[in-house]
Amino acid sequence: MDYNEAVSFINSTSKFGIKLGLDNIIRLLELMGNPHKELKYIHVAGTNGKGSVVAMLSSVLFEAGYKVGRFTSPYFVNIEESIVVNGEEIEREEFARIVEIVRDKVELMQQKEIGHPTQFEILTAIAFEYFYKKKCDIVVLETGLGGRFDSTNVIEKSISVICSIGYDHMDKLGETLSKIAYEKAGIIKENSYVLIYPGEDESNRVIFNTCKEKNAVLNVTDFKKIKIKDFCINGQEFEYGRFKSIRISMLGEHQVKNAALVLDTVDVMVQKGYNICDEAIKRGLLAANWPGRFEVLKLKPVFIIDGAHNLSGVKALKRVLQTYFPQKKIIFIMGVFADKDYTSMVEVCSSIALRFITVTPKNERALEGQKLAEIAKIYCNEVLISDTIECAVKASFENTPDNGVICAFGSLSYLEEIRSELLNRHS
Repeated sequence: MDYNEAVSFINSTSKFGIKLGLDNIIRLLELMGNPHKELKYIHVAGTNGKGSVVAMLSSVLFEAGYKVGRFTSPYFVNIEESIVVNGEEIEREEFARIVEIVRDKVELMQQKEIGHPTQFEILTAIAFEYFYKKKCDIVVLETGLGGRFDSTNVIEKSISVICSIGYDHMDKLGETLSKIAYEKAGIIKENSYVLIYPGEDESNRVIFNTCKEKNAVLNVTDFKKIKIKDFCINGQEFEYGRFKSIRISMLGEHQVKNAALVLDTVDVMVQKGYNICDEAIKRGLLAANWPGRFEVLKLKPVFIIDGAHNLSGVKALKRVLQTYFPQKKIIFIMGVFADKDYTSMVEVCSSIALRFITVTPKNERALEGQKLAEIAKIYCNEVLISDTIECAVKASFENTPDNGVICAFGSLSYLEEIRSELLNRHS
């Protein structure tokens, strides 16, 4: 099996959809010799901020001298982005080799009529096998959906980190914050350490009760201890408790809060015996980046892409835009999936919008740009529908001065096309 055949096999399994539950992943990993049981983990769940927290933690641990596996989803450009060791994506030849092993086990499961793993379960199994072969000291593991029945939750021990909790995937996780929090809290293990990004009382209560039931030690990040000292388009500097002059490249107050959660997690790891000095922490946080999260691609005019794809994410995006570009109206390019609360997302952005340009992401779950435009017209007088990404980018630049601001946001499935188109225009 070569790389293209491996990717083709992975893509072919998308027809099995999303099925929450651990039965299939347990059976698959048993056939593979349970590689996941030989590793140590930091398990990260939440609605927003998971990827950023994973990136920061992985970077800090790498700077501290550990061999760090990182598993994230969805990927931005290539599938191998999901599986990383010490900042290096899995090599395509190795990816194909492991996919072939996993495919054979999946076929065996079918022969025995004991189920067929989903695409995400297969990708999770590939990651476990790779991290085991690479002898990782620790794996920073991001949940795919929820937590309790997410395939990553097959692990038996971990430090649990729960990021910001909001409304998303309500058809799978429940329609209230308490139900969503219950699913996220499903990653908490008996007698473990748990660190959380404080949220609404409704979700906090669920996590507090779960920790009590499982005799887990809980740490709630105290945002009152944060002092932002400086911020600009190139990064931010802040203090948090004993940590002075911490710099991060990621932008927005929410990323400072994510970094504070990471600092608390690192302190717990030090208590557990990990050797992580303050200089490694500073280097790691500064070096950490996460593509597609308030990523500035151009300065004249400013062109930003952001993967805000739910209401809480869009609210955070709006706050950052207002912080960095006060009094300015923004040209928005927007493309989302049909199962999102896109009406509320448009409404939130409308007060700072000069124009909306709607697109249809290339995904079977995509909302038609035409339908999104109809909603946008309720809140904004200037709305354009673009048939292609190229036309959307071109339209965004028309009559936009050098001091203007363009922001493309929504589904990650089209933002990489935006980036490629922008680079092609200015190469």
